[in-house]
Amino acid sequence: MAHIVVMGAGTGGMPAAYELRALLGREHRITVINATDYFQFVPSNPWVAVGWRDRADVTFPIAPHLAKKNIDFIASPVTRIDAAGSAVELANGQRIGWDHLVIATGPRLAFDEVEGAGPDGHTHSICTIDHAEHAFGDYRRFLGAPGPAIVGAFQGASCFGPAYEYALVLNNDLRKRKLRHKVPITFVTSEPYIGHLGLGGVGDSKTMLESELRANDIRWICNARVEKVESGRMFVTELDDHGALRRQHELPFGYSMMLPAFRGVNAVAGVEGLCNPRGFVLVDENQRSTRHRNIWSAGVCVSLPPVEATPVPTGTPKTGYMIETMVTALAHNIAAELSGRPAKARGTLSAICLADMGDTGAAFVAMPQIPPRNTSWFVKGKMVHLAKVAFEKYFMFKMKSGTSEPIYEKVVLKALGIEKLER
Repeated sequence: MAHIVVMGAGTGGMPAAYELRALLGREHRITVINATDYFQFVPSNPWVAVGWRDRADVTFPIAPHLAKKNIDFIASPVTRIDAAGSAVELANGQRIGWDHLVIATGPRLAFDEVEGAGPDGHTHSICTIDHAEHAFGDYRRFLGAPGPAIVGAFQGASCFGPAYEYALVLNNDLRKRKLRHKVPITFVTSEPYIGHLGLGGVGDSKTMLESELRANDIRWICNARVEKVESGRMFVTELDDHGALRRQHELPFGYSMMLPAFRGVNAVAGVEGLCNPRGFVLVDENQRSTRHRNIWSAGVCVSLPPVEATPVPTGTPKTGYMIETMVTALAHNIAAELSGRPAKARGTLSAICLADMGDTGAAFVAMPQIPPRNTSWFVKGKMVHLAKVAFEKYFMFKMKSGTSEPIYEKVVLKALGIEKLER
């Protein structure tokens, strides 16, 4: 009998546990360890931050749903990974041994890299349900005294889609409230151009997103390095395409949501040889650690190189479709190892993303993620809004029921009218 421990119960960890259970006999034990006792569907957080969803819509308790699949669950942060001893140590004092460890923790949010940033400073975040609720609380206050708003992503960020999504959802909500004329919105991003997305652009993403921002009176600053944030004031250095100073900005705001750069969580980053300098897990093509043969990883916590060098640092996003294929690959590889077969399954470095804009939306497909590509496709329309709503509902159903089938190929591609994509 083998014991597989899954660190993290998010959009990578929960599916990993379910896929492992579907592939492994009951003689094998699976334990999921997560810092909180609830699952949160992070892609819905832009809606939470304007009051279109609440906590009950996008979270649920983890333990009872895993128990139905004979998967153990412990709600406690991991404080240390003892790779040599094949064990994890928890904040609650437990030490849990494992034969295989799956790291799917997601990232640590690096607000500390910009003075005054983050929910403990002067900007908001939609990276967690707690942050989104805090953002909505302040948004309600802001509605009583509207003024300038800033939305975007700090230097080093790798997840840009939700920033565009939130800027346009915010725009849409303010229009519904008849307050948009009182709120100048500026989009501040480390991307070298609008629609870069950390991917070097996808299809016509530059033109289409520029057009969307322009049509909704949202100004933008690209190649932006935020020096510091003070109460009601953001100090931004804008560089040109060669990395030279173009302009210094001192932007007033009454409300701001800025996505941070990511780092690896402390317990993971602290393992010698496991991670790159930012704390992201170094894995091979089979999602196995390049240093420790019984450690596997999937999701945002995995190391991927930037698509290209940019004047202000940008990272490479790990999108849901990519994470789904990483999870499937490592689950099949662990099952193969336990049955004496070689690990051969591979994930994909291809990207599919849905971004809601209130009553419309934008979707892109990049296969492979790094250009040149076999498929490079970007589209805007109401169908994308409907596809994201369907995706949210089906993913929550899947996580509650313990279904292990691929969701992107079943729901998202079908909703977009795409029969099949070659990896």
